[in-house]
Amino acid sequence: MRERETESGTPFKTVYDAEDLAGFDPARLGEPGEFPYTRGVYPGMYTERPWTMRQYAGFGTASESNQRYRELIENGTTGLSVAFDLPTQMGYDSDASLAHGEVGKVGVAIDSLADMRVLFDRIPLGEVSTSMTINAPAAVLLLLYQLVAEEQGVDPTRLTGTIQNDVLKEYIARGTYIFPPAASLRLVSDTFSYCRSELPRWNTISISGYHMAEAGAHPAQEIAFTLANGIAYVQAAIDAGLAVDDFAPRLSFFFVSRTSLLEEVAKFRAARRIWAHVMRDRFGARNPKSLMLRFHTQTAGVQLTAQQPEVNLVRVAVQALAAVLGGTQSLHTNSFDEAIALPTQKAARLALRTQQVIAYESDVTKTVDPFAGSYVIESLTDDLEDHALKLMQRVDDLGGAVAAIEQGYQKSEIEQTAYATAQQIDDGERIVVGVNRFTLAEEEPYEPLRVDPAIEQAQVDRLVSLRAGRDQQAVDAALDQLRTAAKGDDNVLYPMKEALRALATVGEVCDVLREVWGRYQPSDRF
Repeated sequence: MRERETESGTPFKTVYDAEDLAGFDPARLGEPGEFPYTRGVYPGMYTERPWTMRQYAGFGTASESNQRYRELIENGTTGLSVAFDLPTQMGYDSDASLAHGEVGKVGVAIDSLADMRVLFDRIPLGEVSTSMTINAPAAVLLLLYQLVAEEQGVDPTRLTGTIQNDVLKEYIARGTYIFPPAASLRLVSDTFSYCRSELPRWNTISISGYHMAEAGAHPAQEIAFTLANGIAYVQAAIDAGLAVDDFAPRLSFFFVSRTSLLEEVAKFRAARRIWAHVMRDRFGARNPKSLMLRFHTQTAGVQLTAQQPEVNLVRVAVQALAAVLGGTQSLHTNSFDEAIALPTQKAARLALRTQQVIAYESDVTKTVDPFAGSYVIESLTDDLEDHALKLMQRVDDLGGAVAAIEQGYQKSEIEQTAYATAQQIDDGERIVVGVNRFTLAEEEPYEPLRVDPAIEQAQVDRLVSLRAGRDQQAVDAALDQLRTAAKGDDNVLYPMKEALRALATVGEVCDVLREVWGRYQPSDRF
């Protein structure tokens, strides 16, 4: 019966006792803030300060999103998290034929430096931490952010935040890739090198298991495939001539948090332990910060339901608690209405208040790693570690993450898990409140936030005006410099920054790279 299995498919005992930890060595855990970081990456964790509370937001125009960001900051958000629309994520301008109908729908449309100026108007970039959920064109958006900060008079060395920049998971689970894997890894390595010199406090990548989990991966798969991708990025950077301790301290990760609270707590602990050993034993890292798996967590969007959406408030609270008990460094709580549409202002505020109640009204911030030594948590942590290591070994046997992606391995494994989960829900074996149990005869009406379709034409008009008013010769010259760098082995971020400063658009920059590096064509060989 599924009720006696973890999400990862391993046995879940009715009762755990001392026999389950026979031979268990507490020293294997380490102390909080010490190798292998099972108990957390900082000695004091939340007893010294709470996690960063982020709210993922962005829709329509840069102006609308800017207003939402300022409202979130006024309500106590300590870090911004930017959602970009699909054309921006795919490196297309808003007036591209492929962008039609998608402009501003799932995030904010950013076509140029002019849009980025509006997006962060009256937001002091030297004081706020900003996470940007952008992958294939991550370097482009980071440079736009840096240019705006410099216009504000902010020294780039003060900038803090994260670009997701994890394109490997796009090939596995999400699909917003642009270039082939080798070219994508080149761009990631160039970003690592650039940030080491220019933006030393910036997290250069957020290696993401979240999207694989949303596609159906169970917790052990989420850990395994995420860390396997992390290994590929580290190896690519080393192959490009970087020393591991020069870039590894700025790596970060991004995981989901589900309603299966106990297994999620164990998942985060197991992931930290595996990564610490990988970095020390496989790559020879010596800086303790290189060994730390620091991560952002988002509550599980895939578990939100359009039926009885207010119940999602409870789901999100449980998921957020799991992330905190598991030791996350930052957290985004989904709004209860996101299964229906973009969150309303009230729903976004309630999501933030959920984190604030956990941080300031509960007692889970009074001690570090509250479940340490628990029979069930330590057993689940070991089980997940063993399961994930076996999956990681399979990826290695196939030639590493990129080779396994090209063979369709991870995608196939996740699809099988997703199909099994869907069957369990359809059969009633897995209960989803409001969907296959405890349903209502008639749903109460709910008025979602809607994006005005007229914003697409307004954005296109802005682009036309931008192109008409810029120095086209300067743009063309800068794009030629970028083209030359892409054909050779110079770091492409330096000429890319100059092209963007000259008001080249996101689409124009990505088109140059598409011209040189080509487009990725997926394979389903596995």
